[in-house]
Amino acid sequence: MPSRTGIAELPLHTGKCPKWLFSRMVPLAESIVELIYLEYGSKEVLKRLADPFWFQALGCVIGFDWHSSGLTTTTIGALKEALNKNEEIPIKVAGGKGKNALKTPEDIKANSFILYKDKYMNDLIKSSRFAARIDNSFVQDGYELYHHAIVFDEKGHWCVVQQGLNETSNYARRYHWFGKGCNFKVVEPHSGIYSQNFSKTVLDFTSKENEELRKSCVDALKEKEKWVCLLPKNNLLRYALKMPADHFHLPLDEKDKKALKKIENIDISNFQDLVWIKGLGKKGLRALALVSSLIYGTEISWRDPAKYSYSHGGKDGVPYPVNKRRMDKTIEVLKDAIKNAKLKDYEKKNALKRLAKVTESVLKTCDN
Repeated sequence: MPSRTGIAELPLHTGKCPKWLFSRMVPLAESIVELIYLEYGSKEVLKRLADPFWFQALGCVIGFDWHSSGLTTTTIGALKEALNKNEEIPIKVAGGKGKNALKTPEDIKANSFILYKDKYMNDLIKSSRFAARIDNSFVQDGYELYHHAIVFDEKGHWCVVQQGLNETSNYARRYHWFGKGCNFKVVEPHSGIYSQNFSKTVLDFTSKENEELRKSCVDALKEKEKWVCLLPKNNLLRYALKMPADHFHLPLDEKDKKALKKIENIDISNFQDLVWIKGLGKKGLRALALVSSLIYGTEISWRDPAKYSYSHGGKDGVPYPVNKRRMDKTIEVLKDAIKNAKLKDYEKKNALKRLAKVTESVLKTCDN
């Protein structure tokens, strides 16, 4: 069953990763992933990428700033460049930042054919959209997604790493998912949400505390005659538009209005059905939640489901700069791990050769 495994929140930093560093991050990230794949398999790689703590550590090990929002986009970029060109590791990356996020379905189609001739292509595309819809609209924490990537293997396992921006605080929040296929659930599909900033008014439709809210939303949509009895003509739309400001009113846009009108003609059987209604955004969902609460007297939980996390390292010299000793030690640990791994002689030899090249490249970089 797919699950959102965590969230990390990072301050927004401007600028780009230096070319000299990114060119080394790619082979180092590739070597780390290859070692894990050879030792534990592709599923384990995806499970680790879906762990916000491990992902943060990976970004630090390959030399990026420990608390920058750029760690997410740069680490995914390095993995995408490395894995999509590697024919020996059956793990591929689709999507990315900005316009690349919109190209996720195209990337999935291109790389899924390489792995398994489109066997899981539709599941991957649907999983990608589901995760994006949940974190952008059904967890209303004030962050708009601008980065979305899905990493998948030859057996249909996948993980999603996406990031949103809060323009008011200039913080970015990262969301992690892990799953296989598209057997979706919307009730707290995560094991933890990690963040530095908290909001007092987060409408999280996936929270266990909002179980009654989800039920009342479905009931309201099923029993439309109740709207006529309790609300003015054009019921839901007019009532939502009249909500006072101190009840978190947001004016509905045209897309939300059309989506809500469309719902009246759709047979809703469960809350998950709402995820797939095209055009139903944050404002429409919030209006539905408020109206459902008023009709059924349902309490709404506004708790932010976030916790705090951090890691260490950094290209910006915080808490200390990238240095030869640390990166050399990391590579030595990888070498020892590969030596102890139960690999065939030729696999071990090739892996050690690749790590030797990475070691040489990193040492030259640090010397400069």
